[in-house]
Order: sequence, then structure tokens, then C-alpha cells
Amino acid sequence: MKAKDRRVQELRDTITELSPSEAYELQQNGSTLIDVRDNEEVAQGSPIGAIRLGRSFLELKIEEQIPDTNQTLLILCAGGMRSLFAADGLQRMGYSDVRSVAGGFSRWKTEALPFEMPRMLDATARERYARHLSMPNVGDKGQLKLLDSKVLLIGAGGLGSPSAYYLAAAGVGTLGIIDDDVVDRSNLQRQILHTEDRIGMPKVESARIALEALNPDVKVVAHQTRIDSSNVEELFADYDVIVDGSDNLPTRYLINDACVKLKKPNVHAAVYRFEGQITVFWPDYQGDVRGSCYRCMFPEPPPPELAPSCAEAGVLGVMPGIFGLLQAVETIKILLGIGTPLVGRMLHYDALSGEFMEMRAKANPSCRHCSDGAVFPGYEDYAQVCSSSPPPADK
Repeated sequence: MKAKDRRVQELRDTITELSPSEAYELQQNGSTLIDVRDNEEVAQGSPIGAIRLGRSFLELKIEEQIPDTNQTLLILCAGGMRSLFAADGLQRMGYSDVRSVAGGFSRWKTEALPFEMPRMLDATARERYARHLSMPNVGDKGQLKLLDSKVLLIGAGGLGSPSAYYLAAAGVGTLGIIDDDVVDRSNLQRQILHTEDRIGMPKVESARIALEALNPDVKVVAHQTRIDSSNVEELFADYDVIVDGSDNLPTRYLINDACVKLKKPNVHAAVYRFEGQITVFWPDYQGDVRGSCYRCMFPEPPPPELAPSCAEAGVLGVMPGIFGLLQAVETIKILLGIGTPLVGRMLHYDALSGEFMEMRAKANPSCRHCSDGAVFPGYEDYAQVCSSSPPPADK
């Protein structure tokens, strides 16, 4: 007898084998079915509800997926051989009840048990997003979710540039960008989507060139327009998250009111010289805290002289980079449903002192836009209310 055959016989003497029908019944009663075939095999079909962990990384990733070593594990491969070796490896790791599915997926299909054709990342995508795929909070499932997501960025300026770059790099499938401005040389100190040779080009077109060069998987939707009360709902409707990179009060109030009405998360940031702040306005957040909106903090606009734009007050070029990246982080957390977003909290950073400070951003129980039972009061003439015409985002 060959060494391989002797080893297989030894495994069969120590590891329980069961038929696919028996495995399916146990799976329906709470046991965990693990498909240890390679991605190319899984793409041809896999049992519904199976955890797909290729044999190469099984021992490295199993504890992240199944920390309970007393859970009954049902191991399936193509024909029932690799599953024996995989089961032996899991037993050696301390899993107490590991069983091998005899005949593997071939017999599973023969017995007419249910399976699906799972959507899989292709080889290029697996290479591009390899560092995401190794993370338990992302993995294949999370990366596919990002590829299916749609994010709208208000402004292709100082905040929108780093946000867009890193959301594109992360594989967010659709990025919409709203901006009606053109690239100016004064933008290049902080608006990293744009380059010297694209001065005079519409910012949304410059952004599209940069983002598609970085990641051709991403669909960039350019909205070369200025949002107002007549188009904001149509522009926001198809997106999962709104990233506010605006630099003027009329636009911020309009974004807030539309997000509240449409129940969309508003990832908001603002910068001023050497300071910046970020929060997530989301009254409909289903977490441990009651989310607030922009009007909970600022029910009415302050005088224009107390809220100057970057063009008026100046800004250290790297400050939008810091907060644009934080906006990208918060957006990805929301899309994946992981971690604790900055809902009900505002993070402030003072670059001169090198200090971060977290403040509470409590919901106002009397807010006329987002309080319980509030009826949407309609859109205002924001430019008139804020006593200024809205300039383009981050001029």
C-alpha cells in the first residue's frame, strides 16, 4: 500500500464520514458546512449557506470565522479526499467535532441537494484587493459589497479629492461626483485629484480621469452641476452614502435636509486653517445612539462672517487630506456595516497642538427636521437664508 493510501486509511479510522444528505440535514439544524475547495471550483457551484475557506488558508482563517471549538464542522471538498486532511488539521487545532462529507461536492450534486453559483472575484480583483481579502471584517463578501456600493461626493475639491481617491482604491463600485467648477492653479495646493495640465478642465472630468486611471473597476459618474432644491433629491436618490465636501453654508444645509428626508447617512467634514472636524449625521442610524443632523447643532445659519470659506480664511493644504481620508474611512465602515461610525460624536483635530478631541453631537429632541414625529418642512431658499450665494465647493 502506498504511503498516501495508508494515510487516507488512518484518517478514515479516526474521522467520521457522512453522506451529503446527512451533512445537509445537520447543516439545517445548525451545524457549519465548510467548502474547502479552491475559488475556481467554488465558482462552478457550492452548497447554499456553506462557509468557503480554501484548503490553503483553512487553518489560518478558521478561528476568525468559527471561534467556538465545540461547533460541529462538516468539511466538503470535490470528492471527499481533501476534506479528510482538512478535518484532521482542524482536529489538531482543537475542534472537537469535525466530520468529512464523503464523495464531496460531486456526490452532493448527484443527491440533488441545493447549491448555488456564488459570485466570485476574478483573479485580477483578488490581486488588487488582496489586503482586504485577508481581513475578517472585509474578506470576499465585504469586497463584493463594496463593489456593489454607490457613494456620492459633493465637491471634487480639498475634501472630495482624498475621499474619492481612497474610495476608488478600496473598490467602491460607483462614485458619483458633483461639482460645477473648473480646475484652477490655486486648487493644486490641496486638491490632489487635479494636475497642472488639467487647469481649466471641469473638475468632474479631471476627477474621472484620475480615478479611472487608479482603478478601472470603478464607475465614475460625473455630475457637472450645482445642487439646489430642484435637483438634490434626484441626484441623491441612487446613492447609499453622501459625502459632504462642500465649503459653504447654503450647500451644507441643503445636503443635510435632503439626507434627512431621504434617510441617507451624511458623512460631513469641515476644515479651517489648521483645524478640522468630522462627524456622521444620520438620524435613522440603527445603533446604540440616536443620530443627529446638521440642524441639531446649527438650527439656523450663523452670520456669513463667522463661517468663511477656505478661499476667504485659508487652509493648510494637508488638512483637507486628513479629513477627506477620515471621511473615506467612515464611509467604508457604513457600507460594510462594521465598527462604530461617528454618529452622535464629532472628532476635532488641531494641527498646531497635535491634539484630537472628541465631542458629543447630540440629537436635538426639538429639531424641526429630524426629531421624532417631525414633518419635513420643505426646502428653503438657502442662499437667501445664509445671506450669500453658494460658491462652488472648496474654491
